[in-house]
Amino acid sequence: MAFSAVLKSEWTKIRTVASTSWTLTTALLVTVAMGAGLCAVVNATFNDLPKEQQFTFDATQMSFSGMLFGQVGILIFGAMVVGSEYSTGMIRTSLAAVPRRANLLLGKVSVATGLTLVVGLATGFVSFFLGQALLGDHGIGLGGENVLRAVIGVGLYMALLALFAIGASMMLRNTAASIAILITFIVVLPIVLSVVDATRKIAYYLPNQAGSAIMQTVSASPSSSDVPYGPWGGLGIMALWALAAVIGGYLVLKKRDA
Repeated sequence: MAFSAVLKSEWTKIRTVASTSWTLTTALLVTVAMGAGLCAVVNATFNDLPKEQQFTFDATQMSFSGMLFGQVGILIFGAMVVGSEYSTGMIRTSLAAVPRRANLLLGKVSVATGLTLVVGLATGFVSFFLGQALLGDHGIGLGGENVLRAVIGVGLYMALLALFAIGASMMLRNTAASIAILITFIVVLPIVLSVVDATRKIAYYLPNQAGSAIMQTVSASPSSSDVPYGPWGGLGIMALWALAAVIGGYLVLKKRDA
């Protein structure tokens, strides 16, 4: 099968499964809604914040504060893109139609991450403009220093997160297990490690901690100076995680039967 046909097939699978479409839509809506709500609260209580927090306030990142919840939708989407085929047995049909497993995985990854990138960019721009409007005098324009990079970074972050989820789910081949492990690793573990000084530096190198640096325009505090990378360096670390997950997924797909 030609690769263009593989892409068309994968697009059809994603488009015709309602659950995958809804998870992406939910990720966008939750991120925008949560970010807007928090921006409104901050605007109303800004003068009550400590002076240090006012000085280091990152208006741009505040628009994306809903990403903590929205990224769960991206993880579920990535898990379902793979898991739905294994749970229904459709993977056997897919492998029969596309015997070259590298092509099958590449097609799946290309379509899913491309779609997530589009949704992520939409999420970034809508979250930003709505959030800044609600921040009022405490907001910032798109032309501010590093602002456009941060807004576009939302799309890049979400695309890499989906890529990581697809690779990990290909290794696990079970939707429920993939979702549980991904949420624990991406959402819960960094919070737990960040609480303890001895493990905080480990958390810096986890996918979401590193990748989310691309959405920051202001250092959170003087203590953040021990973070060993900048915005693009952090995104690079996340990209390595995603690449490792996809390679692992390919090795499992290549060696195991459907």
